[in-house]
Amino acid sequence: MAYNKYGNSFQRNTPIVFNLLIINVLVFAAQNMLKQYDITEWGSLHYYKSSLFKPHQLITYMFLHGDTGHILFNMFGLWMFGTILERVWGPKRFLIFYLVCGVGAGIFQQFLIPYEANQIAGAIPQSLTDPALHQALIDQIKEEYAALGASGAIMGIMAAFAYLFPNTQLYIMFIPIPVKAKYVIPVFVLLDLFGGIYRIQGDNIGHFAHLGGALIGFLLVYYWNRSNKKTFY
Repeated sequence: MAYNKYGNSFQRNTPIVFNLLIINVLVFAAQNMLKQYDITEWGSLHYYKSSLFKPHQLITYMFLHGDTGHILFNMFGLWMFGTILERVWGPKRFLIFYLVCGVGAGIFQQFLIPYEANQIAGAIPQSLTDPALHQALIDQIKEEYAALGASGAIMGIMAAFAYLFPNTQLYIMFIPIPVKAKYVIPVFVLLDLFGGIYRIQGDNIGHFAHLGGALIGFLLVYYWNRSNKKTFY
């Protein structure tokens, strides 16, 4: 029997990234085409004390996205950094890493939801002069809070990439010269830290989920690589 080794090299060499891209796109299409089932509400990650919270949301939330720009940015990051890591680690380890970062980011976010709720409520002037209204707003925000997106897992991938390939030069939009990964990715982390602590009104980005994903990604790759001092480029 002849064996045809031709075909989609992307699918063959990085099957996990390839299939994650497909799954995310299909889920996003379902979110927008099957609105009668409210997939977004069912799968988004709610506060664990909310009546809307279900355990499966710690996994499903990372396959949902809010709009086209959201999924394009995340899938670009998955393709750009994830394909390299999957080639280094292999499919099984990469999938474990991706899921651990995503779930870990969701758990990390859970602990910061009360802080975010207080931030959002505090941005409403009336609540600052009425303690009862302030608390009612906090309770409502925590009840209705919903997080979605692969960003936490992607930030974990980016943190691992910066650790393993620190001197790889990256081209960043609006910057005409290449910048090494060990400088670029920490800047993204610092921006999320600033955005999470000093949230601007109308900002709906899950900064703390990003930080959680980056932290878990760094710790996991550091643990895996602790006995291997080789630096990749």
